[in-house]
Amino acid sequence: MRAKDQGLPSRAWWRRPHYWLAYGLGAGRFPWAPGTVGTLAAIPLYLLLRPLPVVWYLAALLLMFLIGVWACGKTAQELQASDPASIVWDEMLGFLLAMTATPPGWSWLLAGFILFRCFDILKPWPIGALDKQVSGGLGIMLDDVAAGAMTCLLLQAAVRIF
Repeated sequence: MRAKDQGLPSRAWWRRPHYWLAYGLGAGRFPWAPGTVGTLAAIPLYLLLRPLPVVWYLAALLLMFLIGVWACGKTAQELQASDPASIVWDEMLGFLLAMTATPPGWSWLLAGFILFRCFDILKPWPIGALDKQVSGGLGIMLDDVAAGAMTCLLLQAAVRIF
């Protein structure tokens, strides 16, 4: 469950690298729907990473995951909140995972965006279970990784059907 942000003044967040990363390079500071804004902010990163071979793409995501566990965990701990809404690095990684090996085109990008946001917001099993049972930086990251993986599976099934 996301907690309301508290603590760090709005001007001081960018001076701490873990806040900067956890806030999705600033996307999470958007006052409305920061998770959706964070997912939108991942699109340019996806377009940059997309040409990589799948192995390198996944290696980049693994690195982002490891960085995210640290940055999101440290930020949430300092804010004294379990999963502040302003932490969107997890949404960014989840969306990038969702888009793994999808064909090029705006229709696939839009489908991935909509499916990922639905899974992230509705949190069906096992996403909801991970969200409730795993805490800290790992917990913040895992529910969005699960949402991204479920989206990826659906998109890959659609690729094979269409």
